[in-house]
Amino acid sequence: AVVSTQSTGSLQRRRERYSIIHMWKMRNGMAPNDVARFYAQGRLGIRAEVPTSATGAQTSASTKFYESFAVNGARLWNCLPKTVNMAEDLDSFKVLLGQWMDQFPDNPPVRGYQRTNSNSIIDWVKESTVQRGK
Repeated sequence: AVVSTQSTGSLQRRRERYSIIHMWKMRNGMAPNDVARFYAQGRLGIRAEVPTSATGAQTSASTKFYESFAVNGARLWNCLPKTVNMAEDLDSFKVLLGQWMDQFPDNPPVRGYQRTNSNSIIDWVKESTVQRGK
């Protein structure tokens, strides 16, 4: 067996990558889609509608809702630049996604150490957007 020397990243990063790839497959009819609605957004490319929860829901139900694939998948998808989310085929999408994700640090949480953010791509994109805006 051939062993890859390429880093696979943290479990969190691999999970987020898989979620984004699954969103691409749903958008392109390669996987069943019962959770995401996609729409064109001009200069941003294709965006996913992020579902909203019913107001007044219990905290535990609200937390589960915001951690669901329907919400997290859409939020992760909406972080992608147009050059990535408009990829025509799965192989080129995976390459572009990998190149884009590699620009963000992958610092998974370590017990006993303080961290700057949750290490989610969503947080890293927010941070990079804020820094560019300064």
